Amino acid sequence: MRTQPIDIQADQVVRVPFKMVLASVVGLWLTNFVLITVRGELVALDFNAEMLWRRALSCLIGVAVTLALWLVLRLFDGQRLWIKIAAALLLAMPVAVLSAQGNQWAFAPLEEQHLRDTAEQYGLKVERSDSGGLLVDIPERGSAAADRGASSAATIIADMLQGSYWQQITELAFGRYFMLLTWCALYLALLTGEKARAAERREGEYRRAAKAAELRSLRYQVNPHFLFNTLNSLSALVLTGKSQVAEQMIQMISTFYRRSLAADPTADIPLAEEIAMQRLYLDIEAVRFPQRLRAEYDVPADLASALIPGLILQPLVENSVKHAVAPSGQQVTITISAREEYGRLVLTIADDGAAHTAGSRGNDSLAGHGIGLANVRDRLEARFGVDASAVSGRSPRGYATTLRLPLMRQGSGGGI
Repeated sequence: MRTQPIDIQADQVVRVPFKMVLASVVGLWLTNFVLITVRGELVALDFNAEMLWRRALSCLIGVAVTLALWLVLRLFDGQRLWIKIAAALLLAMPVAVLSAQGNQWAFAPLEEQHLRDTAEQYGLKVERSDSGGLLVDIPERGSAAADRGASSAATIIADMLQGSYWQQITELAFGRYFMLLTWCALYLALLTGEKARAAERREGEYRRAAKAAELRSLRYQVNPHFLFNTLNSLSALVLTGKSQVAEQMIQMISTFYRRSLAADPTADIPLAEEIAMQRLYLDIEAVRFPQRLRAEYDVPADLASALIPGLILQPLVENSVKHAVAPSGQQVTITISAREEYGRLVLTIADDGAAHTAGSRGNDSLAGHGIGLANVRDRLEARFGVDASAVSGRSPRGYATTLRLPLMRQGSGGGI
């Protein structure tokens, strides 16, 4: 189990990912393209096949101007909601006009062709002047009635030439304006969703950081407790003149602390490594109780790679030494065993000492200098929540504590 450092600023502006923005913009204009095309088919518009690629071009222009709108609108992502709404209402106006002008540019050739076809129906000609404008050429007619008809047709076409561009721009811009406002509403909804997810991520990281701090605090309680006991044992050896034995114990204590302090206090370690640490500890205590302490280990090879919190067994082994070995005048066997049970890892620390009762063992683990079972339970709860348990009590041979926790192996991942 490893924790990553938190690097989240409270005032950091949350952004909608570009892929999500692009998908929303393309989806908007693709829907517009499909609906207009279907409408053209239903009303049987002329030039519908010719209009298809021009409509696609117009939609591509719409995508471009909408992305430009997003580039400006995102500058207001960190502002209050009413400011973002006001910005959307104002910014959508010029963008709608640009979109409408792009549409007119794409369809301008078809508009001109439509005018020419209309003029031909009245026997008129539409020509483009040197300045780029369209002129209506009225040919000479033989009768006054024909001249009046041609003149009326010319007037109609002239009105079309004069009023069609800006009228269509205005009408189309209004429609595009409300369509862009719809997209702005969608964008603000996406932004709100991203902010909610960011808040959840921050809460999760803070929660994991707090849990890691709790694990670290509980884990660091183990080393001073162990040091307190071993220094007492070392003092007793020195006072009794067993300097050579004391020197051996100092070397083993040094090795124990070098290994335990080198590890991340919040990290899980392989069961084999934890057993090696407990073996070293019991070897240290065996210097103090050479005739009374005997250790046995029953750990299957297939569970050696199972991951457990570092030094989770240490307080339990210490309790067995303190309450079973130290008061006893006979040899006491401390057994550390592991097994797999219904997909869970079960660890048992047992001793066959008879110099204690269930009540004294339970009470001492919660009081005085001992942290014992209370520390183990707190660490398991901080690491696994309700997925782990610790049960302690009398056994047929003495006293035993059983831990049940999720079975994880190296390389299977983890985390708080």
